[in-house]
Amino acid sequence: MTLAARLQAQGLTLLGQARDGAAFVALLGPDEPGFWPLFSASREYGNGAPDPLDRWSKRVIGTLANELGVEAVFPSDGPPYPPFLQWARDSGRCHVSPVGLLVHDRAGLWLSFRGALLLPRALEMPRAQPSPCIGCARPCLAACPAGALGRAPYDVAACHAWLDQPAGDACMEAGCAVRRACPVGAAYGRVAAQSAFHMKAFHQ
Repeated sequence: MTLAARLQAQGLTLLGQARDGAAFVALLGPDEPGFWPLFSASREYGNGAPDPLDRWSKRVIGTLANELGVEAVFPSDGPPYPPFLQWARDSGRCHVSPVGLLVHDRAGLWLSFRGALLLPRALEMPRAQPSPCIGCARPCLAACPAGALGRAPYDVAACHAWLDQPAGDACMEAGCAVRRACPVGAAYGRVAAQSAFHMKAFHQ
């Protein structure tokens, strides 16, 4: 079974690849829309312990790394934390969007990383693509109903204040309006329940 097939069986996919010294960093993220049903049926999701997604990621990706005889790293490792944002930009498949978030050529603004594998050899990957924001109407710039994220730096306090109001329920239940506005991400298949899970964790 190929690495891509093994990842897909666990609800994951290769989002890019970067070089870090002698290692090739395979960046792993959710394979939408299959990811959420697998994760939400897991023991980590159901046992009520803290940080279920981080624990799931470390179990699933860590097991795969052990089987392959390679090292796994995770965004939650640290401090110091692994340079996932730099790796993402170095992959050629992630770019800085007009709102400052990274945008992926397939995931759009729904981009997220669950972990990475440090491999001794490069994988065959899709060729690097120009930013999907080139030629885009950029609806993300005006999408935030709170005015917290757009042309100005992200106003975290304004975002949380909006989410505290009944009007913020749409963002809490379906995910950040700015991320939802991305035309690329609209085709990614992100499940609303997954976005609600992340928003609840963010707005605690």
